[in-house]
Amino acid sequence: MPRTLFIADLHLCQEEPAITAGFMRFLQREATDCDALYILGDLFESWIGDDDPAPLHRQVAEALSALPVPVFFIHGNRDFLLGKAYASRSGMTLLAEETLLECYGQRVLIMHGDTLCTDDQGYQRFRQKVHQPWLQRVFLMLPLFLRQKIAARLRNDSQQANQSKSLQIMDVNQQAVEQVMERYRASVLIHGHTHRPEIHFLQINHQPAERAVLGAWHHQGSMIQLDASGVSLIAFRW
Repeated sequence: MPRTLFIADLHLCQEEPAITAGFMRFLQREATDCDALYILGDLFESWIGDDDPAPLHRQVAEALSALPVPVFFIHGNRDFLLGKAYASRSGMTLLAEETLLECYGQRVLIMHGDTLCTDDQGYQRFRQKVHQPWLQRVFLMLPLFLRQKIAARLRNDSQQANQSKSLQIMDVNQQAVEQVMERYRASVLIHGHTHRPEIHFLQINHQPAERAVLGAWHHQGSMIQLDASGVSLIAFRW
């Protein structure tokens, strides 16, 4: 049966080889048998430039480029600097941060999901700063070792800041969800970022709609399958 798969928030890194191994098994077992694979951000725990020679990056690029199906990528808050060079090596097509798909008769809006967390004003201000093109160009011109230090410092600062935030603040804002779905006239919204896997049912433009949230891969795999019968959220062992 034709189907399209969506994943997000793997946070691949050298320190978590089990997750990488699970991802490789997922590519072999699931991703070879679908119409397309969409990666909705935070594939990697961090990204400091396409010139980073980390063996993990090469391994992932080789595995993705070997897939016999189209692969699409939307940037996350951890890997927003992933560029055209790495996407080309991986056989991935880069998409806009908000992308509307026409799938199996439904209008499906996909995104990473961090822009929906509008109650977290501190994060939104930070996001606005680091997404300035001139600042990104300056950062990518720095020596690799310096970029590594800056990225490590930013991750540490982010972890400390999140410890003092309530779970509600770090979740999506319902009004933001409704506004973006109404704008795109979408019947389905698929996103990650919050690490709270669930399918939420709501009304958009007086019509039934769904918001499907992907889980992180910290302890198990998470994917969303979209086919002619609708949306399915699937958790699985690596």
